[in-house]
Amino acid sequence: MIRIILADDHPIVREGLHTLLETQPDFEVIAECANGDEALQTAARLKPDMLLLDLEMPGKDGVETMRQLSQMPQRPRVIVFTAFDDDDRIIHALQAGADGYLLKEAPRDEIFKSIRITMEGGSMLQPLVASKLLRHVGQQKATPRLANAIPQVEELTERELEVLRLLAQGMPNKEIASHLIISERTAKFHVSSIMSKLGATNRTEAVALAAQRGLINLNE
Repeated sequence: MIRIILADDHPIVREGLHTLLETQPDFEVIAECANGDEALQTAARLKPDMLLLDLEMPGKDGVETMRQLSQMPQRPRVIVFTAFDDDDRIIHALQAGADGYLLKEAPRDEIFKSIRITMEGGSMLQPLVASKLLRHVGQQKATPRLANAIPQVEELTERELEVLRLLAQGMPNKEIASHLIISERTAKFHVSSIMSKLGATNRTEAVALAAQRGLINLNE
C-alpha cells in the first residue's frame, strides 16, 4: 500500500484527486493539506510514502516545501502536481528534489503509473515536461545547478551508458537489473556512480544533465 498525502490549496482539486487515487487498491490517501506548512507538519507526523504537491500555495510554496522535506530523516518521495508548465518552474522543482513532475491535465493512467514508478525508485516526466526541460538546458537558460554543472565529467563506462538509457525511460533499479540481467544492488551502484559523475543530486537531474551533454536523446 502506497500511503499518500495531497497538498493543494484548492479543495476541489484535492477532493477530485483523492477520489481518483482511491480507485486503486494499492493507493491510500492518508491526509489532505492546503499549504506548504501544513504539508510539512503532516508529513513529519504521518510519515507518508508519497507527497503529491502543488507548486503555488499560500505561505510556503512547493519548492520551499520540498527543500525543507529534504531535511527529514525519512523524506517521502515527491511528485509535483501542478498546472504550471513553464521552464523555470520545472527546473526549480527538479532542483529542489522533485522525483516527478505531472501536469494536472495528465490522464489518470499516467498519474497512476508515475506514482508507482516513482515509489519503485524510478523517475517519470511527461513528454511535454521533458521537451521543455531539454529546450531549457539546450539554450543554456537553466538555473545555476544545470547551467553551471561541472564542465568536465568523468567518462561513463559502457555499462553505465546502458543503465543511463534505461534510467531515462523511468525504470527503477529493479527493472534495470532485470533488463540487464544483473543484481538490483549492482544496478543501484551504477545509478549512484552515474549521478556522481554527472554531478546530479537525483535521478531526474541526472537524466537532464545527460541529455544536455548529448549522452542520451529524450525525444527518441
